Amino acid sequence: MKRVLSLLLVLFLSANTSALVKVNGAGASFPYPIYSKWFSEYKKVATDTEFNYQAIGSGGGIRQLIKQTVDFGASDAPMKEKDIKKAAWPVKHIPTVLGAVAVAYNLEIGDVKLDGQTLADIFMGKISKWNHPSIAKLNKGLSLPAQDILVVRRADGSGTTAIFSDYLSTISPSWEKNIGRGKSLKWPSGIGAKGNDGVTAIIKQTQGAIGYIELAYALKNNINTVALKNDAGEFVKPSVKGVSLSADTLKGKDSKVTVSIVNAKGKGVYPISAFTYILLPVKEETQQLKEVKKFLKWALTDGQNMATDLHYAPLPKSLAKRMLKEL
Repeated sequence: MKRVLSLLLVLFLSANTSALVKVNGAGASFPYPIYSKWFSEYKKVATDTEFNYQAIGSGGGIRQLIKQTVDFGASDAPMKEKDIKKAAWPVKHIPTVLGAVAVAYNLEIGDVKLDGQTLADIFMGKISKWNHPSIAKLNKGLSLPAQDILVVRRADGSGTTAIFSDYLSTISPSWEKNIGRGKSLKWPSGIGAKGNDGVTAIIKQTQGAIGYIELAYALKNNINTVALKNDAGEFVKPSVKGVSLSADTLKGKDSKVTVSIVNAKGKGVYPISAFTYILLPVKEETQQLKEVKKFLKWALTDGQNMATDLHYAPLPKSLAKRMLKEL
């Protein structure tokens, strides 16, 4: 009898161990705060599934997906055609939330305002002092110091860089001609850091520094953010409301979800807003792929209610419904 009970116990433990499905993903650090929250909360409703997500940057996520070392990728920038051709299967882009790329700075002089061209000139190294006439013209009343500006940007392949450079290319012909768009750029100035958390750390530690990071990182670390001039001529600080207004430009039911929404038209719009995506291989379903789809169905419904508290904008409801049909 004792031997039978022991055997049953072994079988019970074995059955429970084999029931755990481990899912691996990698990519963008931009949505990492909300993805971490989602994986933690989802574990409470899907106890037999465990997500392991590595925030190695959008470029790294795309590479790992193509190499088939992960079950899903994540990126803030849609995959380029050349990358799609490298994949062994088609790749579906599922937007999960929207976020803002904040221009953050370390200087205690009050709220700084910038327009797109001045921001481009700073990141091209044409403006190297905080009291430069172009900055002073936009900030009458502020006591701007004759301090050097330290530009901080990403050193790794980054979707945040792709969004930021997309905005600067849209605003500044000289940026578009000389630097352009992309996850990795030939930067003319500044120092590089890995991930949103790496850029955030340098800005926080260095007086006079300026860089671009996802809004949640700026708020969590209590770092000043620039009010940017939008298409309507207003100076707008990054916020969930400003990001949501950007998404209103995507009203058509058949609109491409990979379309750029930087510098969107309308009052109150924050001009550096973007979707972030989960990248799903379209192939014969493995157990892991089934679990990713189950998770996404939860993220596009229950998970959306957590977005605002973490400083992301939920998807427009019509778009979320459309994505649910895609899964």
